Amino acid sequence: MNKKTRFYQSINFKIALVFALLLMITLEIVGVIFVRQLEQQNLNQFKSQVQLGTYVDNAISDQLGKSNTSSANKQIQQIISDVNNTNITEIRVIDSKGTVRASSDLNEQSSVGQKTTDRAIKNVIYNSRSYQEVTYDQQNHNRYYISIIPLISTSGNTNTVVGALYIRANLESVYENVNEITLIFFVAASFAIVVGLLLAIIISRAITRPIEEMKKQTMRIARGDYSGHVHVYGKDELGQLASAVNNLSVRVEEAQESTESEQRRLDSVLSHMTDGVIATDRRGRITIVNDMALDFLSADAEHTAGKSILDVLNIRNTYTLRELLENQDDIVLDFSTKTQDLILHASFALIQRESGFISGLVCVLHDVTEQQKIDQDRKQFVSNVSHELRTPLTSLKSYIEALTDGAWKDPKVAPQFLKVTQDETDRMIRMINDLLSLSRMDSGTAKLDLELVNLNELFNHVLDRFDMILKTDDNPDKIYSIKREFTRRDLWVEVDTDKFQQVLDNLMNNAIKYSPDGGQITCRLLETHNHVILSVSDQGLGIPKKDLTHVFDRFYRVDKARSRAQGGTGLGLAISKEIISMHGGRIWVDSKEGKGSIFYISLPYEPLDEEDQWE
Repeated sequence: MNKKTRFYQSINFKIALVFALLLMITLEIVGVIFVRQLEQQNLNQFKSQVQLGTYVDNAISDQLGKSNTSSANKQIQQIISDVNNTNITEIRVIDSKGTVRASSDLNEQSSVGQKTTDRAIKNVIYNSRSYQEVTYDQQNHNRYYISIIPLISTSGNTNTVVGALYIRANLESVYENVNEITLIFFVAASFAIVVGLLLAIIISRAITRPIEEMKKQTMRIARGDYSGHVHVYGKDELGQLASAVNNLSVRVEEAQESTESEQRRLDSVLSHMTDGVIATDRRGRITIVNDMALDFLSADAEHTAGKSILDVLNIRNTYTLRELLENQDDIVLDFSTKTQDLILHASFALIQRESGFISGLVCVLHDVTEQQKIDQDRKQFVSNVSHELRTPLTSLKSYIEALTDGAWKDPKVAPQFLKVTQDETDRMIRMINDLLSLSRMDSGTAKLDLELVNLNELFNHVLDRFDMILKTDDNPDKIYSIKREFTRRDLWVEVDTDKFQQVLDNLMNNAIKYSPDGGQITCRLLETHNHVILSVSDQGLGIPKKDLTHVFDRFYRVDKARSRAQGGTGLGLAISKEIISMHGGRIWVDSKEGKGSIFYISLPYEPLDEEDQWE
C-alpha cells in the first residue's frame, strides 16, 4: 500500500497528458483546416492573377479570324509578348485546326506552326469548355498551373470557336508562401503545446494536491493513525471531499476508540471472571477462550485456538455439534486426576444474529468441585452422625430393655447397666456439644474472646494439670511421662484462652490415649520468624501415610474400634483445626507408623517492646 507511484502512473501525469492531447488534436484540426483554406485561397488568388484580360482574348480572336496568317501571327506574338505577368511561364495560342500560332516561351518557338499534340487543348477546341489543372514537372520538380480557355469569335450573330489560349504558370511562389505560413503556424502551435503542457501540469498539480493529501490521510487512517488533517483549499467539490475525509477520520477514531474500549472491557471481564468462557464459530471451532477456561483445561491459547470444542472438552464420543446447537443442555464434566479433583459444570448458549442466523456457540465452565465435595461431605456427615448416634442409642436401648425385663432387681448387674447407660449418655452429650461447636464455627457465629497471654505459662498450666492427674490417679491404666522443651523467652500471643486450652487438652488426651505404657510425651514451644510453634509428640503406633490427610476430617478415626472404646467422638481434631484457623494459625501432623506422631500448631507472633509489655 505504501509502494511509491511512478510519475507516468500518477493522476497528475494523466491529467496533464489529457490536456496536452486535447490541445494537440485541437491545433492539428485547426492547422489542417487553416492550411487547406490558405492554400485554396492563394491558389484562387493566383488563378485570378494569371488570367488575361478580355480585351487580350478578343484581340487574339480577331487576329485568328484574319486570312493573312503571317501578319496575324506577328500580331498575336506581339500581343502575348506585351503581357507583363511574372507568374506566367508560357502563353500559347492555338487555332481551331490545332496549329500552334504563337508562344511566349522562347524555348518553345520550334513548336510554332506545328500541330499540337496536347489532348486537353483539342478537347477545349472541340467542346468549347475551359480546362484547368495543376501539374508537377518531374525534371525541375516544380508545380505548374495550366489554364486552357477557348477563343470565340462573335462576328455576325453566331459564336464560333476560332482557337484556344494555353497559359502555364509556375506555382512554386504560392506553395513557398503557404509553407512559410505553415512553418510559422507549426512553431506557434509547438510553443502553445509546450506552454499548455506546463499549464496543464500546474493545474493538475493544483487539482491533485488535495487528492494526494486525502490519499495520505486515508493511508494513515488505515494504519490506525488519526492525528493527521487534510487542508481544505476551497469550497468546491474537492474542498467538500477534504472536509468529509476529516470528518471521516474523526468518526473512525471515535468508533475505533469505542471498539477498543469495549474490547478492553470485554477482555477485562473475561480475564477476571471466575468462570471459564469459550466462544466458537458456527463450525464449533474455538475463537475466544479466557484464562480461567485455559486453567480449567490445562491448555494454552495457541494450541486451543481453532480446535473443535468437542475435542477440547473431550465430549466427542458423547455429543455432536448439532446436539449442542439444538439442545443447550447443561453438562457435568469430570477432569479429576490423581493429584487434584476438578468437576466442571458446562452451560451452552447460541450466538444468534437478529435474522436468526446461528453464528456460533458460547460455553460457560463453572467449577463445582467444592460444591460437589460439600454435597459429598454433607452426605458423609449425615451418614457418620447417624452411625455415631445409632451405636450408643442401640446400647442404651439394650441395657434399658434388660433393666425393664428385671435386671434392675439384681444388685450386682443393675449398677453396671446404669453406669454404661450413663457413659453412653455422656458420650452423646459430648458429641452433640462438639457438633454444635462445629456448626457455630462453620456459620461464623462463634466469637473469639482474645486476650494477650504468656503462651509459656498457658502451656505449662495445661501440662501441670495432666501431671497432677497422673500423680493423683491411684490405679492408672498406664504410666507415661511428660517432657517439656520450652524457649526461655516469654512469648505473648493474643488467643482465646478457653478455646486454645480446649485444643491443647485434645492433643494431650490423644497423646495419652495412643501412647504405650511407659511412653514419653514431648511438648515443645519455640519461636521462629513471626511465628510461634507448639508441638506435642508421642511414642504410639503412629498414623499410616494414607490417613495423614484425613485425620482432621470430621468423624475420621485411624483405629475406629479403639477410639470408640475409649469414648472418642472423632470430632476433636476437626474442632481443633477450626479453632486454630480462627486464630489465623495452622495445625498439621507428622507421623511415622510404629514410631509415633507429632502434632504441630503455628500461630502468628509479633515480639513486643518493653513499653507494650507494661501496657
